[in-house]
Amino acid sequence: MLRLVCQQPLKNITQIPPSLNACAMEYIIKVSSSCCPGYEKVIGEKGCPAALPLVNIYKTLGVVGATTTKMYSERANLQEEIEGPGSFTFFAPSNEAWAALSTEILDALVSNVNIELLNALHYHMIYKRLTSDDLKHGTSFPSMYQDFDVHIHHYSNGIVTVNCARLVKTDQHATNGIVHVVDRVITAITNNVNSLIDTDDDLDTLRTAVAAAGLTSLLENEGSYTIFAPTNEAFEKIPPETLTRILGDPVSLKDLLNYHILKNLHCSESIVAGTPLETLQGTVLEVGCDGEEMTINGKAIVTQRDKLGTNGVIHYVNELLIPDSAKTLLELAEGSVVTASKLFKDAGLTDHLIGSEAVTLLAPLNDAFKDKSLAMTPDMKKLLRNHILKEKFSSKNLYHGQELETLGGLKLRVFVFRNSLCIENACIAAHDKNGRFANMFIVDKLLTPPMGTVMDVLKADDRFSTLVGAIQRAGLTELLNEKGAYTFFAPTNAAFSAMSPADLNKLMRDPKELANLLRYHIGEEFLVSSAVTSHTRMKPLTGDKLELGALNSTVYADLMATNGVVHAVDVIVKPMPPKIVSDEAEGSTIRRTSAVRVNDLFQKVLRSQSSRSMSRV
Repeated sequence: MLRLVCQQPLKNITQIPPSLNACAMEYIIKVSSSCCPGYEKVIGEKGCPAALPLVNIYKTLGVVGATTTKMYSERANLQEEIEGPGSFTFFAPSNEAWAALSTEILDALVSNVNIELLNALHYHMIYKRLTSDDLKHGTSFPSMYQDFDVHIHHYSNGIVTVNCARLVKTDQHATNGIVHVVDRVITAITNNVNSLIDTDDDLDTLRTAVAAAGLTSLLENEGSYTIFAPTNEAFEKIPPETLTRILGDPVSLKDLLNYHILKNLHCSESIVAGTPLETLQGTVLEVGCDGEEMTINGKAIVTQRDKLGTNGVIHYVNELLIPDSAKTLLELAEGSVVTASKLFKDAGLTDHLIGSEAVTLLAPLNDAFKDKSLAMTPDMKKLLRNHILKEKFSSKNLYHGQELETLGGLKLRVFVFRNSLCIENACIAAHDKNGRFANMFIVDKLLTPPMGTVMDVLKADDRFSTLVGAIQRAGLTELLNEKGAYTFFAPTNAAFSAMSPADLNKLMRDPKELANLLRYHIGEEFLVSSAVTSHTRMKPLTGDKLELGALNSTVYADLMATNGVVHAVDVIVKPMPPKIVSDEAEGSTIRRTSAVRVNDLFQKVLRSQSSRSMSRV
């Protein structure tokens, strides 16, 4: 329950901040009919308009419900001090905070009330009246215990903390100061985060790694860091060969450790669901909540929270966080494209994926292999070898018309479309994965390198035998062999067989009409299926525009050629007849020619035996 506390009657419940939840907590807001501390009801009037006289801090502790703190103040002989003259700020632990304290710590405090307990309570006090407005983000104030500082932080979810303890009731005024109720007992901070790591046996491996990476001075100097500290158990979970490789590589090791360090201090109370936080390594961690658990990248791996140092806070994790920049190509692939990674290994390409070669891997999504034979034939080995580029590329530096050489010696073309970036028929489906030495592009299809001209592709496929004869009769053979960038919606034998014999014979006897018809099927630009959106337009060699559409989130196989791409269809495409449209505003009749619609055409592609369907990313 989130208890709403005020010094005035609540007039408008909608004014309460909507997000005051800390990590792992679900609050049910209930407005009680009881008055806020320091106020009373008046018979016949609404709310609690009567303000009570202020009392000293000792009595105020009882008024605000911090009765356990009041009791311990009496036992530690602090009562006289907080009843007497002065101007104090008391961060008073709630009753629940004391109950949550471990038995070992509580026993140590109460067994020596005149020293340990008194010192602990003095650390919760500042010899100055500080309202919530005075508690600015990033400020520190000397406590009444040996002037050790307490540290204030504000967060975007509305939470304010002192030494990572959340303020649950603020600005409870007293005659000699002010009380802020907090949700945990805070302890004095005397060591930096490096010292905390040095003195914890559960962080032995981390301590060795920090020293080897040269990060000791960083963690000793002034700062405001958050460290997700991997325990010894976390390191033990990593395969020995992977751990040995990273620990032996200063660059990978530094990236690994910096990936566990956030640029700013974040107590667990500051975390709301799905918060991306930047690391020193340069990328982000998704820090959030799952029930009562604090999560990192969706995993509940935080085992201990909020160990505060003078220059940061430590949260313990039982799983090592390995950034892409510390991974080999094989590790990148195994983490996202399992089917492809297995095939690359079966093809004998492992050495290229685990070494220090500066290459780029084109890794198809798992769905790209649906309904395909995964047998490791010589052709499959050759094809997979052509999925590795000889250089290390970033997709941001690719440009239209660029050629990329593969390990197999092929030159692959880059095509830039409005919404897609493709290498031959395979379009990039996710952000680059940048590994230690090499990069990986996740693509939506298995690569299909070009195998000759458009005419060569048609001649090599028996389903286009009628079309090949028609092309020769129409005198288009030279066009489809010359250099260019065509998209051919190629009718199959079945498409011609669907015509009546009389119509087919008439068409074949008229080379000019046949040429015009075939030109309707040829686009003037290169377009792979993954680049087709809901309304993609293309101009054919003859006639008005072709309007293409991506139907049911499905894309179709592309038959790649050196001078274009072939899409097999089982229908003859003809221009739509002109429509007579009445324009009443002008009082005239206008003849308008409709564009050739190819939505139905792509459905024919889907039904064609030459097409292979897969899910769009």
